[in-house]
Amino acid sequence: MSAAEHQEFTASVRALLTKHATSAAVRAGMDTDPGYDRELWRLLCEQIGVAALAIPEEYEGIGASIVESLLVVGELGRTLAGVPMLGSAVLGVEAVLLSGDTDAAARLLPAVARGAGTLAVCWAGADGWDEPGVDAGGEILTGTAHYVLDGLQADTLIVVTTTGLFEVAGDAAGMTRRSVATMDPTRKLAEISFDAVPARRLGDRDPLVVAARLREIAWAAVAAEQVGAARRCLELTVEYTKSRIQFGRAIGSFQALKHRMADMYVLVESAESASNAATVAVADGSPSAAEDVWAARIHCSEAFTTIVSEMVQMHGGIAITWEHDAHLFFKRAHGDAHLFGTPRRPLTQPA
Repeated sequence: MSAAEHQEFTASVRALLTKHATSAAVRAGMDTDPGYDRELWRLLCEQIGVAALAIPEEYEGIGASIVESLLVVGELGRTLAGVPMLGSAVLGVEAVLLSGDTDAAARLLPAVARGAGTLAVCWAGADGWDEPGVDAGGEILTGTAHYVLDGLQADTLIVVTTTGLFEVAGDAAGMTRRSVATMDPTRKLAEISFDAVPARRLGDRDPLVVAARLREIAWAAVAAEQVGAARRCLELTVEYTKSRIQFGRAIGSFQALKHRMADMYVLVESAESASNAATVAVADGSPSAAEDVWAARIHCSEAFTTIVSEMVQMHGGIAITWEHDAHLFFKRAHGDAHLFGTPRRPLTQPA
């Protein structure tokens, strides 16, 4: 898509979310078993085709790219809607494609493209994403995958191990799914245990290479989400300071707060630049992708955390009440900062 087409596409996604992913709708979805509004996901899939974006046409997808998928992820960040876009339509789809297993792609991806099925990537061990939590003995899986995004309701699980990727049906015997407590109530994470569960191997590509590529995609996606959420936090803060009256004036007219909001704006703009660079590098397979994603992961996490903290301070006491969304953005910021792990510092050797 061209830049103009990207703008039109983003506007369409935002319009649908503005109408159907209101604060009340997101909060109602949080209390359901899947943790999101199934009707919203159906509308996104049927009216815009979000689940089909990164799926090649031969698998009934749209055949766009990761760039368009992450535009959707960024818009979802503005609303905090927990639909299975990141876990299924981005990471799940990319894991299947990265495996190089065309039979699996033909079997799994058409249903995902239609919004009729979802995927979840089982990856992290108890200490995070650096070491898989599940081991494979041949095609038998044992162990526990932690922090599985969209894992509670996924129809198919894609399991990352040190010896390869495996496919497991959502109703496989010997598998147990549990919801885990999280700081962020808008995002459900699962713990999935495998007790000698039969699995189907996906492709024969180097699992280290596949895992590294998945990490790059995951960090680029989270950065896009963080930018969308951070920009919404800035907008809400500006709107509030225009209406909140203190000492006979709107607090937004005070120079000190103007300076703080200007700093927030600079952070959002720089974070968006870093996120865009990472997204393009990952989509193009650029030699600089690892470095670009590393930079976006660090900067977007710090920018979002700073902006949401400023939002809470400038909203005052109302920001820490359950009725206001500021605390939801605050929790998402802290959750996103740890999701899929963080880069090791420093990137370069000290002088």
